[in-house]
Amino acid sequence: MRSEADLTNTIEMYSDMLRKICFMHLKNYSDVEDVFQDVFLKYMQSDISFENEEHKKAWLIRVTVNRCKDVLRNFFRKNAVSIDSVSTEPVFLKERDLDVFDAVAKLPTKFKNVVYLFYYEEYTVPEIALILHKKENTIYTWLGRARNKLKENLGGDFFEE
Repeated sequence: MRSEADLTNTIEMYSDMLRKICFMHLKNYSDVEDVFQDVFLKYMQSDISFENEEHKKAWLIRVTVNRCKDVLRNFFRKNAVSIDSVSTEPVFLKERDLDVFDAVAKLPTKFKNVVYLFYYEEYTVPEIALILHKKENTIYTWLGRARNKLKENLGGDFFEE
């Protein structure tokens, strides 16, 4: 079990990043908050000793992505219809970034994860491969395909490197 100070520090450091990852997957504020709490509860209860901050960050990302997948697989979520039409626009983005965010959010999960980690969190391809437990060439392929889909969906060449 971790100390309250460690938990508070970790939440302050990674809360924005983890909420963004959750929102990319779930597109629902309530589910995002549930997953957010679950991830930090799991962190608090874990006895894993991390090699460094990058290892901790990668662990938090992996747990977050897995928990989001669990929520998306939930029978109730697949078969329920929301009564309220809640706005799904993330509050943390500027208006000009919403089109790009929406396009990324509509990508298949495997593409969405690599695009987010590469462009938003600035991980390298080898680091992403370790986090997602995939080969580097797979990550390169997914990034290339994601860029092509984004170009097609957004109708521009501003994703060129």
